Amino acid sequence: MINYLDLTFIIVTFKSEHIISDCLKDIPEECKKIIIENSGNNQFYKTLESKIPNLKVFIMNDNNGFGKANNFGILNSNTEYLFLINPDTKIYKSEIDEIIRIVQNVDFAIAAPQILEKFKVYKQNKGNEDYIFVNEVRGMAMLLNKKKFLGSFFDENFFLYLEEIDLCKRVRNMDENIIEVNVAVSHLGNQSHSNNSFEIEMSRNWHWMWSKFYFSKKYKGFILSIIIFFPTLIKLLLKSVFYFTLRNNAKFTISKMRFKGLLTSIIGKSSHYRPKI
Repeated sequence: MINYLDLTFIIVTFKSEHIISDCLKDIPEECKKIIIENSGNNQFYKTLESKIPNLKVFIMNDNNGFGKANNFGILNSNTEYLFLINPDTKIYKSEIDEIIRIVQNVDFAIAAPQILEKFKVYKQNKGNEDYIFVNEVRGMAMLLNKKKFLGSFFDENFFLYLEEIDLCKRVRNMDENIIEVNVAVSHLGNQSHSNNSFEIEMSRNWHWMWSKFYFSKKYKGFILSIIIFFPTLIKLLLKSVFYFTLRNNAKFTISKMRFKGLLTSIIGKSSHYRPKI
């Protein structure tokens, strides 16, 4: 039987002071909670730790990204089940209780609720079943059965994007189950940090292209991935030149960042770009 004492909530934050308290307030006090703060903000999070029961905060000196930071949190947990949520995901105690009820007698490695956003719904269960088996789930909210992973969780080469899809693919390759439960939670989307500057948008575009090629190379091989992505590389180069000629600086910069992210991944360099904020 899963109960609150079996469960640790892990939340990776980066300048999330504006939203993290709201994320935490409906998580049951009995559940352990781990925050991994990637921006080095000691003062706010240490204050938070003193106010929230069963909360442990780890302050990282470097921005480690989603996967590596979650791995750190997982390694510092001691419960059988781990609930990974984004700081801009809002989950209520009633939703947690319903998820626990549904998964009690299911053999699963990953269980995830449906995700509701303002303009998008991530829902694969079109019927009324308590749960369905799926190939992958989104990383905004994921319940992990720790023993199923044999100590191997996120691929730390991913800094941002596709790390949860990669994790799901490896789970399926191990013949373990992924389920979507018929419970919906809210995700604000792109609100996990207080600074939504153009620098963040540049970073998103760089890492999206880096991760797409790396993911493809990992499962399809380098040669096939080059064949798939070479037209995209040329298209992004041409778009950069086009927008530069038009003096459209915003679109030029985004096209350039996508081109550079893809090229960096193709030549085998790490996902090293970090937003300068």
